Amino acid sequence: MVMQTWKMAWSAVCANKFRTFLTMLGIVIGVAALIVLVSIAGGASSSVSSQISDMGSDYLTVQITDDKENPLRLSEFSELFQDEFIGAAAPAGRTSVTAKSGYTSAGMTITGTTSSYFEIMGLDISSGRSLKKTDTDNASYVIVITADTAVELFGNTNAAGEMVSLDGKAFLVAGVLADDSSLTSASTVVTGSSQEETDSSDSASAVTLEGYIPYSTLSRMADNMLDITQFYVSSAGGDSMDQTQMAVQQIMLERFEDDEEAFSIQSQSEIMETMAEVNETMTLMIGGIAAISLLVGGIGIMNIMLVSVTERTKEIGIRKAIGAGRQMIMMQFLLEAFIVSMAGCLLGIVVSFGILKIAGIFMGASMEFSISPGVIWISVLFSGIIGIVFGLYPANKAAKKKPIDALRYSG
Repeated sequence: MVMQTWKMAWSAVCANKFRTFLTMLGIVIGVAALIVLVSIAGGASSSVSSQISDMGSDYLTVQITDDKENPLRLSEFSELFQDEFIGAAAPAGRTSVTAKSGYTSAGMTITGTTSSYFEIMGLDISSGRSLKKTDTDNASYVIVITADTAVELFGNTNAAGEMVSLDGKAFLVAGVLADDSSLTSASTVVTGSSQEETDSSDSASAVTLEGYIPYSTLSRMADNMLDITQFYVSSAGGDSMDQTQMAVQQIMLERFEDDEEAFSIQSQSEIMETMAEVNETMTLMIGGIAAISLLVGGIGIMNIMLVSVTERTKEIGIRKAIGAGRQMIMMQFLLEAFIVSMAGCLLGIVVSFGILKIAGIFMGASMEFSISPGVIWISVLFSGIIGIVFGLYPANKAAKKKPIDALRYSG
């Protein structure tokens, strides 16, 4: 009996293919929107989380917001952070300069720091050397640059030993970082010009130029960098980050008169947790917006099923006259709504795969999209519920028709 009801429902759905397709379209769009938007949100969050994770999770970022008219200077910095739980500490001050090498001129972001910075951030040197303590002590005019910067200014990554001018001051390139060692996310527009092109036009390309110089040298170049307002601290051991944070907090409280508002300490793990919470909220919000499309599709199913009930009034009367019960009639129309909804769901899943494939081609390696099995199951479950809920009223209306009234209907 159930199989017969299923066959009749399938036949009714296939009787008017174009109308069924148009009815399915709302579900198709809703399912595709739900899967695509959630997958894009997931891909974006994974990309951001990956970038944060690449920066490391075993160091603290300390920001001084109120120095109590007693600013922290480089001369006391290294002695201040002597603790068994502190592995290394390094100040960081950033400014923008104009770098020149030969006929190439470019804007560059330079970071003033110490030799410990490279250890804390896990920056690898591909050629030359890192900054040394003597560079900081002597305020030497040396710089460590990224691989992209070396290629832009010198044409290759073997730039150790070359000279570069920063705001008119000659710097020796002490070393070049490995290709994947870059922490600055902002990009700088670089203009390169040759002697032959000077009279014509400059070419521009978006390239991130970065360099690292001794903090003492940066203090000489920029008057506003005398005071240390931001620095990084690493843990002495991989499992002692909590102790490290407590040690740094105690040192800072003693330094700034027990004022907790004078500074802030943030770990990479806290940033990751915050990002995860934001991503979860965004995914739920985007999924909720996309789910509205499914509800609209459900309304379309109810509308077309009501039309179908009206058109098939005599059929309902004949089936009831020959013995079909109320439950059988109701089951048939519910199955029809369910079939339309689930067919639209399956087609929507296929469409979403295609859309994400195309989006992946356009985005390239910068962002990867993958469909979570959980999202697919949610789409299937939600579509099934919509098919049943929105098909319930038309099915009940069909089941309640009296055989005599149905047979007399001539509309």
